[in-house]
Amino acid sequence: MTPHPAPAGVAHLTPERWAVAGRLLIRKALAEFSHERLLTPTPLGDGRYSVRGDDESVEYRFAARRFALDHWQVDAGSITRHRHGSDIPLDALEFFVELRSTLGLSAEILPVYLEEISSTLAGTAYKLTKEPTTAAQLAVAGFQAVESGMTEGHPCFVANNGRLGFGVDEYRAYAPEAAAGIRLVWLAARRDRATFTAGAGLDYTSLITGELGERTLAVFGERMRDLGLDLDDYLLIPVHPWQWWNKLAVTFAGEVAQRHLVCLGEGEDTYLAQQSIRTFFNADHPGKHYVKTALSVLNMGFMRGLSAAYMEATPAINDWLAGLVERDELLRGAGFSIIRERAAVGYRHRTYEAATAKGSPYLKMLAALWRESPVPGLAPGERLATMASLLHTDGEGRSLAGALVAESGLDPADWLRRYLDAYLVPVLHCFYAYDLVFMPHGENVILVVEDGVVRRTVFKDIAEEIAVMDPDAVLPPQVERIRADVPEDMKLLSVLTDVFDCFFRFLAAGLATEGVLDEETFWRTVAACVRGYQEAVPQLADKFERYDMFTEDFALSCLNRLQLRDNRQMVDLDDPAGALQLTGRLRNPIAAY
Repeated sequence: MTPHPAPAGVAHLTPERWAVAGRLLIRKALAEFSHERLLTPTPLGDGRYSVRGDDESVEYRFAARRFALDHWQVDAGSITRHRHGSDIPLDALEFFVELRSTLGLSAEILPVYLEEISSTLAGTAYKLTKEPTTAAQLAVAGFQAVESGMTEGHPCFVANNGRLGFGVDEYRAYAPEAAAGIRLVWLAARRDRATFTAGAGLDYTSLITGELGERTLAVFGERMRDLGLDLDDYLLIPVHPWQWWNKLAVTFAGEVAQRHLVCLGEGEDTYLAQQSIRTFFNADHPGKHYVKTALSVLNMGFMRGLSAAYMEATPAINDWLAGLVERDELLRGAGFSIIRERAAVGYRHRTYEAATAKGSPYLKMLAALWRESPVPGLAPGERLATMASLLHTDGEGRSLAGALVAESGLDPADWLRRYLDAYLVPVLHCFYAYDLVFMPHGENVILVVEDGVVRRTVFKDIAEEIAVMDPDAVLPPQVERIRADVPEDMKLLSVLTDVFDCFFRFLAAGLATEGVLDEETFWRTVAACVRGYQEAVPQLADKFERYDMFTEDFALSCLNRLQLRDNRQMVDLDDPAGALQLTGRLRNPIAAY
């Protein structure tokens, strides 16, 4: 036992930081649960509201501004808690217990959800220890400094940094905000139990040689020979260190004992975890591939594994999409591009496959993929930033988006239109021209910025996140997996929900609150962008009428309701539309234009 608790990794957990973290989380809970109509705040006048607990004995009072799309901008400093008329301190965990029935938290889900909330709070407390960085400083920082500088995570989900499975020391080692360099563990997997697939123009030998280098490969080969084995009989798989120590070395112990799997140790390159937590950027050689690994950690509604079977088609899907983008004149003109997932490798544990059903976490423990880096595609003067950063605000309430507007010197509406032309137009065109939809949230989009102006966008996480909704679309056999059966009346939600409600709602309210751009001008500019796109492709007029972007309203799709219902498996990936929680409707903020 050490005499002081600080060396045990919990120095960030102080009463002061815990109180700040709790207040910020309750602010978000009040805002997003009100947006999803789980809570119905009672107006008290002068912009103040009240929410009562299940038994009416506890009351929360707060000030808030209301924006388009029923967005609640809650003032964190205004929140007070009362029991029988007496003031009592805020407590984030007790908030969920007091509202468990209202929020629909079952006896089974509640304790696991509270654990995710605790982990999210601890993460916030850790972020509060970091040296403050202004939005203006972060806006001009390097790509990975921006990535690790994000403090909020997903803007909609309240429990958005659960990462159940990480210990406190592992959090400091592997969380993206910790910005700690790590080295991946490499396993050799018998070829008769592993599968490697690659995109056009790439093969296993050239990929592995380019990623590891001749020297490391020679060391790995020598280690195999010391065991009486031949590296040529195996495929190499990069593994998250946590996954090796906590899962594979135990759950796959028999495979290791029988030399079906051989641990060869760490590679030489240093990587940085991205916001998606299981994807790594090569810090030593930024032009090399990202590496995405399986990670059996519960985070935001899913176990973050990778299916070996699912990975097989990934390179082919990416090549298909890259070809589509390259052939389309409008997409080329917008500078739109994707970074392809170029190769994938997965290991199939025969016993677990025989013992479990499709989708089981036991089938997603050992796989990896390699994704292109956007760095080699940069022109002089261009820099990169995750789109999630546009929603980031610093301790003074200044946004990174506002800092980019200031750097650009443009009128805020002009800056917004250039961003929309780079981001929204490709999303719209893929939908209307090809019935193709993405998951275009902030973490899946990389902005290419020059002098504060968004010049173009790069989309990533393709194979797991895209779908073709046209039942008659002709797709290559290996790409057939991405076809999705979506009801007609739900197709446009891929834009109205994922883009408008889950991203623009926050960006518009943030810019208005900061005084950078008023809300009416924001949505008028969005409408002008949509009209401009439609005028550029009049041949799609029938599609514009069938799927009307200017519809009066649309269904409210609730993400937190999914997580509150089942925080281990929010959505059946084989039927994502069937899992949606739709509650009421939202007025479309561009309908008036």
